[in-house]
Amino acid sequence: MARALPRTLHVISKQTVTPNMLRVTLGGDGMLDFPEDQAGGYIKLMFTTEAESKPLMRTYTIRKQREDQMDVDFVLHSDRGPASNWATHCKVGDSIMVGGPGLKKPLDHSADYFLLVGDMTALPAISVNIEALPADAQGAAILEVIDQADIQPLNAPAGMELIWIINHQPGQRPEALASRVRQLHWPDGRVNVWAACEFTGMRALRQYFRDERQVDRGDLYISSYWKQGSNEDQHKQLKREDAVQAEGTQVMAG
Repeated sequence: MARALPRTLHVISKQTVTPNMLRVTLGGDGMLDFPEDQAGGYIKLMFTTEAESKPLMRTYTIRKQREDQMDVDFVLHSDRGPASNWATHCKVGDSIMVGGPGLKKPLDHSADYFLLVGDMTALPAISVNIEALPADAQGAAILEVIDQADIQPLNAPAGMELIWIINHQPGQRPEALASRVRQLHWPDGRVNVWAACEFTGMRALRQYFRDERQVDRGDLYISSYWKQGSNEDQHKQLKREDAVQAEGTQVMAG
């Protein structure tokens, strides 16, 4: 299938979700031929700068989608890059070029138990996955946020335990998620795992899920969404190199 050409979307509104997360709603005529039901999939936002000859691309999750609009949530890191800086300063009516959508990575609802793990960059995708679970789903989500005030209400099934970790300096404690996962009682039955976070933290989680718990390849989606101290292009290169070394594990480069 041919790759969709980038489209121009406009800022419809902005909303503070939590102190460190900002929601920008994009829409306009560019949504007329946008595929339906893409919440949880990713898009490429394209930013032009005077210093670069070609646009900088940053990958973001579609948090929610309506007929003519989509919501995109931005984590407001202290060292703001081009994406969070744009989100902070954009105004209603501003335009941006958007590529995609890319493939969604949903949970397999036939599993017995669901385990979702991620930091704030993965919270939009995790939220979509949790909201799509059947009402009788059993499992847990371990979610790292920057501040207590960043904890969000999620529409989770009654059988899903939500465990929040506070890390005021994202990337500085890459072992935090894996350490908390190890404290969980590993359930009987088939466990479907979805995990995404900073690169070093991802590798710690992967070692646990793949080597210690021997989660089946078909039940393990794990990805790094960013790398402390690296820009997106450097991070992508690291992911490609790491994926070659990590045979049999679904480390996605999306």
